[in-house]
Amino acid sequence: MRRVRKAVLPVAGLGTRVLPGTKTVPKELLNVVDRPILSYVVAEARAAGIEHLVFVTGRGKGAIEDYFDHAVELEQQLEVKGKDDVLEQLRAELPRPGEMSFVRQMRPLGLGHAVWCAREVVGEEPFAVMLPDVIVDAERPCLAQLLDAWAGLDGAGNLVAVEAVPESETHKYGVIAHDERIGGRREGRLMAMTGMVEKPPAGTAPSNLSIAGRYVLQPEIFARLAAQGAGAGGEIQLTDAMAALMEEQPFHAYEYEGITHDCGDKIGLLRANVALALKRPDLAEAARAAVETLLR
Repeated sequence: MRRVRKAVLPVAGLGTRVLPGTKTVPKELLNVVDRPILSYVVAEARAAGIEHLVFVTGRGKGAIEDYFDHAVELEQQLEVKGKDDVLEQLRAELPRPGEMSFVRQMRPLGLGHAVWCAREVVGEEPFAVMLPDVIVDAERPCLAQLLDAWAGLDGAGNLVAVEAVPESETHKYGVIAHDERIGGRREGRLMAMTGMVEKPPAGTAPSNLSIAGRYVLQPEIFARLAAQGAGAGGEIQLTDAMAALMEEQPFHAYEYEGITHDCGDKIGLLRANVALALKRPDLAEAARAAVETLLR
């Protein structure tokens, strides 16, 4: 069984839902407590055993590459001032040699096109896709859960992470259709997919399980993306290419354990800041007091 070694992180998006904050700062570098959103996602990938991170960037996203590099003057000043704990935090995020690649999406043609831009780096092997504005707060990292389930399928086919959403909100997401849940050691969280649709009209969704920003895909998806025309929103949709590939390869869905924070949305970003601050041993008491004071 081939192992999933690489993860594609499409970071070229404009972040229009959180403007004007993203006018000069990439959405993925907006802070949640004291770390950029992207820092949480990269930590999740590393915890799942990912060896190579492929960032698909665009215009104005050079700060992302800079974030994962030495800040020489800053590090020198921290060292001189004896702030070794902060210095250690900064250096812990630096990549190992060859761990990260950066490719360019020249035009904003959609998520599917962004994933296709990574094809030469990924090569002919299964890979993960991680949406970089989604933080999943989970005891076991979401991608690690997904890779466990994929290994249980002997690495056959494709697997997507899903979560239940209110039926009144299914029109906002990519939604799957599925067979009966597979029991056993997966506790009924694994299921064979029979279809998917991107942002179905209200009342027409095949289920209430939305695709949640974590995927394991076979390399044959790239050929489908190359031939894929524009879909919802006039963009090349990853779900459309997945639906085409489903005619030839099995697809499964896994309902992961964890709480999802959509940080590409203003309220989602606010919720993530509050929720994760309240979980921090060094900040929880002060954060709770601040929230309670504001609510009063």
